[in-house]
Amino acid sequence: LAELKDLKLHGMALAYAELLQEGDTAAMQSSHWLIDQLIRAENTDRAMRSIRHQMQAARFPVHRDLAGFDFTAAKVDRALIEQLATLDFTEAAHNLVLIGGTGTGKTHLATALGVAAVTQRGLRVRFYSTIELVNTLEQEKAAGKQGRLAYALMRMDLVILDELGYLPFSQAGGALLFHLLSKLYEHTSVISHHQPDVRRVAAV
Repeated sequence: LAELKDLKLHGMALAYAELLQEGDTAAMQSSHWLIDQLIRAENTDRAMRSIRHQMQAARFPVHRDLAGFDFTAAKVDRALIEQLATLDFTEAAHNLVLIGGTGTGKTHLATALGVAAVTQRGLRVRFYSTIELVNTLEQEKAAGKQGRLAYALMRMDLVILDELGYLPFSQAGGALLFHLLSKLYEHTSVISHHQPDVRRVAAV
């Protein structure tokens, strides 16, 4: 009964309670098995629909996972990456910075961690290219709606910033990005990546 109510199937819960009162033991055992299977199927379907919705909302440019990452071709600590893939760091809203040269798989790893966050932990994730995010922040400010995006992203569990420091943006855009990141601090985990030369990151 509790499971039916949790699924908001109140009509089924009421009908099942009435059948229990009638006391047909054999019928009830059979119906209990059937209802248990239906509840399992409903829970599975809802979980899958939620994952599909969250994957679409995350806006990953492509699907990537750790199974498709070539650890032999990159100088990456596999044990560390697999530990990060538990997404435990998001529980305290800790951040992650991936540093490496061009072609070392930073975007692949960041995306794979985001996909794992959705599919394995049911977390809310949003993927942005940094330039896309800065442009959105500038448009928001120009429209007199500054702060709305920050509020929305504070409700996320994880934000992924792709290509931070690869392309230049204005000082004003950098200030807006810094302000956003300060808002997300201790509320939403952020995964970002850049090349070893941190001077390439725009001064904010």
